[in-house]
Amino acid sequence: MVHMGRLLMLGAVVLTALLLLSTIYGTTPIPVADVITAIALGTGMTDGDMSPLHRIVFDLRLPRALFAAVIGAGLGVVGVVLQTTTRNDLADPFLFGLSSGAAAGAVLVITVTGDVLGIWTLPLAAFCGGLIASGIVLALVQSLRTSAPEKLILAGLAVSFLFSAVTNYLIFAGDSRAAHSVIFWMLGGLGLARWETFPLVLVGLALILGYALYRSRWLDALLTGDFTAATLGIPVQGLRFRMFFVAALATATFVSVAGVIGFVGLMVPHIARGIAGTLHRNLLVASAIVGAILLTLSDILSRLLLAPQELPVGIVTTSIGSLFVFLYLFKSNRPD
Repeated sequence: MVHMGRLLMLGAVVLTALLLLSTIYGTTPIPVADVITAIALGTGMTDGDMSPLHRIVFDLRLPRALFAAVIGAGLGVVGVVLQTTTRNDLADPFLFGLSSGAAAGAVLVITVTGDVLGIWTLPLAAFCGGLIASGIVLALVQSLRTSAPEKLILAGLAVSFLFSAVTNYLIFAGDSRAAHSVIFWMLGGLGLARWETFPLVLVGLALILGYALYRSRWLDALLTGDFTAATLGIPVQGLRFRMFFVAALATATFVSVAGVIGFVGLMVPHIARGIAGTLHRNLLVASAIVGAILLTLSDILSRLLLAPQELPVGIVTTSIGSLFVFLYLFKSNRPD
């Protein structure tokens, strides 16, 4: 167990270093002095005209690095919330049809309608798709008049397969020339990172982290089971629905600009529990820090492994996640 003050300090140092590396390295490395100058010029700390190199840093690489940190933090927090409310260690943001709905909305735009609203077309379509999917899941569970976690997971899986089928149909029936961009988006990427859409992901992170911290004691009570939590005065069914709805909203904002980035919400909570324990006030903060570090590092690797080509960041996170699962299973099966 690590003291939270030390955790915050260490996490801030590591994340700052990774953010700097993310702005330095890409198709062409940029000297640190030029990165610092570009940030100073872009934020108005110093006066002067920005060169094309400075524009690359401030308008492309810096927002991309910040997007990776914010989305990684958000996905980590969403993973904690879903694993607690469903009492399932395998729950993550993409088990409940949220990513499938967002993917269907984005693919519809790419293959059929085109950018009718400019830069906001793809994020809005993906956001609406994610909300529709989460609404169907909540409606299914509500119609069953139960808050049982297994029913929520089953409904999520059903909706996920449904929207996956819709997405595959759109890819098959749509413009074949758009297939590359569709595949890249479905595997996750931060190429859409722009200052204009940065407030969207910030709102998603603030929403899920703020509400989860506000209800952290109720989430702690859920660890003891539904019956015990209810005897403590916790509205278990209402809490589960509200947490899922807030998680759905946050996930929709992340997926709408970054595509489907797998395994972050699954493995980050397990890593964070080993650092901060199981009580949620510390666990949520630790998950946000670990998630930000993990996705920022993954984005750096996605640009360097096949440079000058760029890998979808979802391939990197899935590879790291698979290794994590193998190590986790090996450790859990070792005799004491």
